[in-house]
Amino acid sequence: MSDARANSEVGRLATANAQATETANPTGGSSATSQAALSTGTRAGPSADTQNAPLVDTRADPSTDTQAGPSANPPADPSADAPAAPRYALGLTMPPARAAACFLTAAVLALAQGFSQSLVSSNAQQLQGYFGTTQAETLWFTAAFMAPNVSLTLALIKLRGQFGLRRFAEISIVVFLLSGLLSFLAEDFWSHMAVRFLAGCAAAPMSSLAFLYMLDPLPQQRKMNVGLAGALTLIFMGSTLTRLVSPPLIDLGSWPALTMLEAAMAAIGLCLIYRFPLLNPAMPMKIEPADVVSFLLIAVGFGCLAVAAITGAQYWWTEQAWLGWLLVTGVATLALAAAIELNRDSRLLDIRWLASPVVLHFAATLLLFRLILSEQSAGAAGLIRSLGLLNAQASGLWLVVLGATVAGGVICALWMKPGREKAFHAVALVLLIAGSLMDSRSTAQTLPSDLYLSQAMIGLAAALFLPPAMLSGLLLAFRKGPDYILTFIVVFLTTQKIGGFLGGALFSTLVQVRTALHGQRLSEALAATDPLVTERIATYAAGLAPVVTDPTLRQANAAAQLASAVQTQAAVMAYNDAFLVVAGASAVALVLLAGHAGLDALQARRARQEAAAAHTPHVADPPRVRPQAA
Repeated sequence: MSDARANSEVGRLATANAQATETANPTGGSSATSQAALSTGTRAGPSADTQNAPLVDTRADPSTDTQAGPSANPPADPSADAPAAPRYALGLTMPPARAAACFLTAAVLALAQGFSQSLVSSNAQQLQGYFGTTQAETLWFTAAFMAPNVSLTLALIKLRGQFGLRRFAEISIVVFLLSGLLSFLAEDFWSHMAVRFLAGCAAAPMSSLAFLYMLDPLPQQRKMNVGLAGALTLIFMGSTLTRLVSPPLIDLGSWPALTMLEAAMAAIGLCLIYRFPLLNPAMPMKIEPADVVSFLLIAVGFGCLAVAAITGAQYWWTEQAWLGWLLVTGVATLALAAAIELNRDSRLLDIRWLASPVVLHFAATLLLFRLILSEQSAGAAGLIRSLGLLNAQASGLWLVVLGATVAGGVICALWMKPGREKAFHAVALVLLIAGSLMDSRSTAQTLPSDLYLSQAMIGLAAALFLPPAMLSGLLLAFRKGPDYILTFIVVFLTTQKIGGFLGGALFSTLVQVRTALHGQRLSEALAATDPLVTERIATYAAGLAPVVTDPTLRQANAAAQLASAVQTQAAVMAYNDAFLVVAGASAVALVLLAGHAGLDALQARRARQEAAAAHTPHVADPPRVRPQAA
């Protein structure tokens, strides 16, 4: 599709959205769902009381005026008589100073949410000593955070529509700050678990608020590229920044220093939200009793799946019966929630639309790519840990990944347009394949500096995929109407969160299986009578001679060092296998993407040929002249 045709398509969708909003709300207010999900905010000066325009301004693009023929009249613009909102420098919808404050608020909220989410998982090894917990017990802090966080977005979006966006934002940030302050009062394992559960609840709306503050100051034609790219890039930066800033904070004060930064970011967000509030939208969305029942079932289902995915690889899937019961409970409650929603008139979620082939294809694409992206979050980070390195030794690597992520966001902001989604996704998959193949050649002597190029490619791929994916999903939701934006947001956020911890679980499971296999094979190959084995043990023993005087104990320690080296080598080989699996999955996804693009091009060509044939005038055959008899 060319850029003109793409802009025309977006314009028609936005015009239909605006007309539907005018019909549903004759007072001039915008649709609560689309406004809360895409563009809300306070207008300074003369435009303070104006409502937000549609997501894309079609009046400025003449290509959106499609005509059926010479006598066709363009549709009337319901807002033609309304005074135009004043424009400021750079096309912003508010003064530059206030726009900068909104961008700062979006950055603080997005980074605070990312920091809180990855606070424990990024520093699990160092925090075990502070908490006095094992590796398995430390995982429960992450599980407690993710259990409510993965599903609470659904309820919060509807709460926002009923009680007003400004009140919603103020209450959310207060709860988020409260969870950070309560971390200073927690002393034992269970109190820390409760605080992390509350933090997961409080952090759920932060990403949505970051979206709103990022989109609000931008003109309509920039919300789809600059706004989406900026918000998603900030959200994606959270985990990498956590790994960068954690080492000095741990040196300063371990867990209290980390939670102090978490509370400080929440306090800064609180001040910014109260100083620069968002606009209160109309409140047509009402919470019904059946909504509460459906949400509780969905929350229990997603929570059970999240806990099972996070802890399953550590406790092992077939060793603990409660893991199976968690999975069964999660699937059963989600199925029951779907059955309830299918038999309701005023649904919380449109299950039939979610089960349509187009939406299933979109959700599967998001989920698959999120699983593949676990190569960086679980793969590279796990490889570094298996080599005995901490975040402090890998700070250069995370800085490179951060720069690549920002570069990807800038590229999307400059060149992303409707119709270019497949091109962006193809480039992202190619980068993933190349980066994973480079990582699959790691050895026990690999340093973080050896991963700079490959991880930069993977970080760039992640930043290039998500904004175009969300853009295509928004266009898909617009085709069904503004009420479906809520359902789309649920699909997008749910696939990202579920794909995140599910990808980590699959990656960790594969690594553990392959580590055991490679460890067994390497141990079998190291016979005690092998001269190379004897020489290596003697080398280790010689190195221990100055500190271990007992020959028997020195020999035993040398043998233990050799076993540790074998285990490290087995882990590296297992990660190499996992990287190859990621490269293979990315290659398959690239082939499917190419096939899908080719099929779309073929269908578009046939449609153009049929349209051309339909408009070609039919030339009648000349009348036959009957010969006359002589």
